Amino acid sequence: MTNKSRIAVHKFSSCDGCQLAFLNLGEALLELAGLVDFVHFLEAGFDDAAAQVDIAFIEGSVSTPEDAARLRAIRANSRYLITIGACATAGGVQALRNLADAEAWTAAVYASPEFIHSLATSTPIRAEVKVDLELWGCPVNSRQVLAAVRALLFGVAPVVENDKVCMECKRRGQVCVLVARGEPCMGPVTRTGCGALCPSFGRDCYACYGPAENSNGAALANRFVGLGLAPAAVARRFLAINGASSEFDSVGRSWREKQNDGG
Repeated sequence: MTNKSRIAVHKFSSCDGCQLAFLNLGEALLELAGLVDFVHFLEAGFDDAAAQVDIAFIEGSVSTPEDAARLRAIRANSRYLITIGACATAGGVQALRNLADAEAWTAAVYASPEFIHSLATSTPIRAEVKVDLELWGCPVNSRQVLAAVRALLFGVAPVVENDKVCMECKRRGQVCVLVARGEPCMGPVTRTGCGALCPSFGRDCYACYGPAENSNGAALANRFVGLGLAPAAVARRFLAINGASSEFDSVGRSWREKQNDGG
């Protein structure tokens, strides 16, 4: 018998990148494995999807009827449920289907669309079940995952990072690519977690860590227009990796409508 906490890592509609965040922990993962039991983690060779666990990590969005049913079973078997990555927290790139006629799209792509059992939308995990913690990112940061596990093992609430990328740039002494270079950077409305990776190399942030708290997307969109972006380009900035998040979706859709109206 063991008194170790039991952990499961489940995959839904996604690219596996956030599971790799676990594996990329390297030695830290080996240390973690000494503190907990991984009972389901297909990427690492553990297969017990129906196991009762203390912490269930979910990668990926809900995009099929089977996904929804499997997710409810996982929630029932888990003390804590944590979503990792853009797909699980906001629907991911596959949520672009939410902007289109999914049935017509499927019929145009597949010769026999009647065999494709897919939902009309791709939704985050919280739309289906209760989520105890969301870790944003595309992919999620390995450090975030490890910190969340350690906090829960010690019985404390994990720290949620809501600072904007701009704050991270300031702390690192990075030159602002929006102000200094005129690049349409999403940093002012995006939460940190990446270490301001893209601005560190002189390129604009593309919002892979999702919306930060108190974000003013409408104001930033108007600034992008001032930089010369057309409505379609402004919409694409918001309707991307985390485009299905409510903060980005509303701004992106409004500029998409302006594009359609010839604005």
